[in-house]
Amino acid sequence: MQSVIKPLLQKNKSKILLIVLDGIGGLPINGKTELEHAHIPNLDQVAKISACGLHMPVSYGITPGSGPGHLGLFGYNPLECQIGRGVLEALGLGIELRKTDVSVRCNYATFKDDLIVDRRAGRIPTEQSQKLTEKLQKEIHMIDDVSIIFAPGMEHRCAIILRFPEQLAPDSALISDTDPQKEGLPPLSPTPFSENAKRVSKIAEKLINISQDILKGESKANFLLMRGFSTVPDIPTFQEAFGLKALAIAAYPMYRGLARLIEMEAPPFDGTVEDEVNFLKEKYNEYDFFFLHVKKIDSYGEDGNFEGKAAQIEAFDKLLPEILELNPDVLIITGDHSTPALIKGHSWHPVPILLKSPYVLGRTSNAFSERECLKGELGIFPAMYILPLALANSMRLKKYGA
Repeated sequence: MQSVIKPLLQKNKSKILLIVLDGIGGLPINGKTELEHAHIPNLDQVAKISACGLHMPVSYGITPGSGPGHLGLFGYNPLECQIGRGVLEALGLGIELRKTDVSVRCNYATFKDDLIVDRRAGRIPTEQSQKLTEKLQKEIHMIDDVSIIFAPGMEHRCAIILRFPEQLAPDSALISDTDPQKEGLPPLSPTPFSENAKRVSKIAEKLINISQDILKGESKANFLLMRGFSTVPDIPTFQEAFGLKALAIAAYPMYRGLARLIEMEAPPFDGTVEDEVNFLKEKYNEYDFFFLHVKKIDSYGEDGNFEGKAAQIEAFDKLLPEILELNPDVLIITGDHSTPALIKGHSWHPVPILLKSPYVLGRTSNAFSERECLKGELGIFPAMYILPLALANSMRLKKYGA
């Protein structure tokens, strides 16, 4: 798709705003989804005059991670451009990665009687996580000939970079996660799925054992679970592919990491959604494209907290009028995947989307919800076509062919 679009690109002064309400899609509990249950008059009003639909983040029946989910929103084919969570987390934390690096996204967890009893260590405060990460870095610098770099993340997360002395083969990070995905199970071993990954997995196993010994005195965060072993991929930048100067506004490091990977500007940011909106206002004249990420909706969905997820949606709805005052030429509001509280995790279900511009049919959906968006003019379509639609609605694409 990018090869078709690139020759059609044309410059103008239009503004495109993509708001990602992480995990927005849901499933009914007592007859209503979280979106249907929430009081969201502003979103509903915008949906009425917008092109609405449902997008498939990856493909039918495929449950996406956050990386593939966002790549699709940014116009990349997530089946062709796979980016590991470790790379995203490290980039988001400001680590400059090399071709010699394997990045890993880690959770502090609670380990007791040979079992993982809490995969997120009670969601320990970020300050405590930072202290633990600094402690590990002080004790662990090198394993064999591999440098070990720790980077503290938010709450129970951190990133680890295994920096090898030589450039690695592309399949060196084909290693299974050690997170069992459920409490009450033992941690898994980092299992290699290629010959080149064997050496990396051995380093990871040594690191797990050493860190466990260092953390053994902690009551909650006494174990490291490793996820998303990955190396830096080779994909075109966002500006090369779509001709847009882009700014990413995201409080969580992994989403800044994804933006930096395709060379969006993604400055460090620590604040609320209100702060994100204020920052958007400050920078509005400096960029063509804005990606604004709202995380907590997804968090409540993962916790199975239906009411909490609905409340987070309502909180965003109250901020929407401020955003509408900017009057972007194209406004897109959607999610990177569905996170139904019913499932307590990401799911394969299509995601509601609205696209507001002067050039849509509109008046096909009466509210912003899964059922109402299903009635919309966009139908159900792959997420990677959202960006071409945004470019077309901002008059940034010339005619294709004679």
